[in-house]
Amino acid sequence: MNIIIDTHIFLWLIYDVKRVNKEHLRYIKDLNNTIYLSSISIAEIAIKKSIGKLDVDFDMFEILDDMGFDILDFDGKSALHLGLLPFFHRDPFDRMIISQGISHNYKIITVDKKFVQYNCKLL
Repeated sequence: MNIIIDTHIFLWLIYDVKRVNKEHLRYIKDLNNTIYLSSISIAEIAIKKSIGKLDVDFDMFEILDDMGFDILDFDGKSALHLGLLPFFHRDPFDRMIISQGISHNYKIITVDKKFVQYNCKLL
């Protein structure tokens, strides 16, 4: 199964794994699943760090490699689908991750309740 983890899930896995739901952890640890961190999450972390809204200190690519996660680039198909999404959620980073999940037919792990309003597959 292909799974995108939302930005907060990624950060919790690094800094406070106890916050991650046990069922979500089971999916993440299952070697039969491919776990993706969206390039949008990387941008969100970089932007929030640069403006002082997030205090993180790790090598993004090293930690992704250590965790065995892949990066999901934001492609044209996802960008086009983004324009079709209703504005239930105003956070642009989350909207792009939702768009990726829908356009690639991947499941998403998040605790953000606004994702439920969209036609995306959640775990």
